[in-house]
Amino acid sequence: MDQPVRRRSLSGAWFAQRSWKPFAFQKEVWQAVKAGESGLLHASTGAGKTYAVWFAALDRFATPTPAGMASPRRKKPVMAPLTVLWITPMRALAADTARALQAPLDDLQIPWNIGLRTGDTGSAERARQSRKLPSTLITTPESLTLLLTRADAHEAFAHLRMVVIDEWHELLGNKRGVQLQLALARLRLWHPELLVWALSATLGNLEHAREVLMPTGRLVQGKLAKDLRIDSLLPPGLERFPLAGHLGLRMLPQVVEELDASSTALVFTNTRSQAETWYQALLEARPDWAGLLALHHGSLSREVRDGVALALKEGRWKAVACTPKLALG
Repeated sequence: MDQPVRRRSLSGAWFAQRSWKPFAFQKEVWQAVKAGESGLLHASTGAGKTYAVWFAALDRFATPTPAGMASPRRKKPVMAPLTVLWITPMRALAADTARALQAPLDDLQIPWNIGLRTGDTGSAERARQSRKLPSTLITTPESLTLLLTRADAHEAFAHLRMVVIDEWHELLGNKRGVQLQLALARLRLWHPELLVWALSATLGNLEHAREVLMPTGRLVQGKLAKDLRIDSLLPPGLERFPLAGHLGLRMLPQVVEELDASSTALVFTNTRSQAETWYQALLEARPDWAGLLALHHGSLSREVRDGVALALKEGRWKAVACTPKLALG
């Protein structure tokens, strides 16, 4: 008698396509969700927390479209109902998160779609979501609360299976966190088996952070060593700096030297005007960097900011003169 063929997990297939090997903490999250457990994942920034919980959800709830099974009359497959709710405390993170979640769906031909629901969402998209929510909705605590006030909220969230709370440390212990906890209480009333996973990189008391969200759950820690170096640029002499209007431009040669030795760098300033000034100063000091320097601050349009951030992730900039707003997303 032939043995049944064991289907490879979606996580295993996608990581194998890229010749990647998952970290131990990612495997632990996948196994925990497979067993129906909720929990808190605490790992350093850039370690892979997003794909740890995302593939845990896909492995448990998603089914790829079989090859050759698509109907020739149907251009697009029928998308799954709302299954995963992804809570982000900052709108700046929403678009970046959506791009990260979308990539495996396209590669593995999973009939799920991603939607954003924040204060920046346009009226056309809101109307589309009022008819049917996407398979995965990325939203903020405030937008989730408004969605739960809909008359058909119970039906709209009928197929919800998992909630992911990104950057939990930003919500823990404040009014927005309490607002989210109240929303979760209502969702749990509708779905007692709802899985909840929180993500963070900067928590102190991990047990308390987990207990606030769930009475019981798994605590997963991902410790990845990073080579962090902190250096200070000092002026060659100790002469007095200008009493007014000092923007650090007297250090321009040293900054340019450091940037030249780096592949990609961020030049943070305190204000938008300082970011503009440093951008122009760097461009004048190194005209050959034209097209490799970028500017990012809150007065620029969202499209420009998103374009700069995306190119930064792809390593296309030599340097970006920016305000701390870039650190939010």
